[in-house]
Amino acid sequence: MLPDVIEFRIDRRSGVSTYMQIVQQVEQAMRLGLLNPGDRLPTAREVVEATAVNPNTVLKAYRELERGGLVEARRGLGTFVTKSLSTEATTGSGAPLRQELAVWMGRARQRGLVVEDVDALYSAVRDEYYSAEERT
Repeated sequence: MLPDVIEFRIDRRSGVSTYMQIVQQVEQAMRLGLLNPGDRLPTAREVVEATAVNPNTVLKAYRELERGGLVEARRGLGTFVTKSLSTEATTGSGAPLRQELAVWMGRARQRGLVVEDVDALYSAVRDEYYSAEERT
């Protein structure tokens, strides 16, 4: 069983490689403050049991995170988060922008938008405000 901190969801139809989905989900959890320096990532075995992905895929994702300076493998102990990508003032549960977004999501749902509609709308508006270079 994976720790409550992160639960990987692999979408085999997304077109994004499995290892990159794991990398992106760890980075997102770090940005949201769900993973903080000192937290241990699930072992490769735990991820494999929960997601049915190849162990080498998990290890590749963890190596990518390590190359980026976000995690550190400690022999015999596991893989640990080494830095924070979160700013409580902007991403924490009480952050004003997050609260505004939650209100907007509620209105979108009330008006009948489904997840795909919200994703498409978000992507279109994001692309109006952020260049491709800023998104990488």
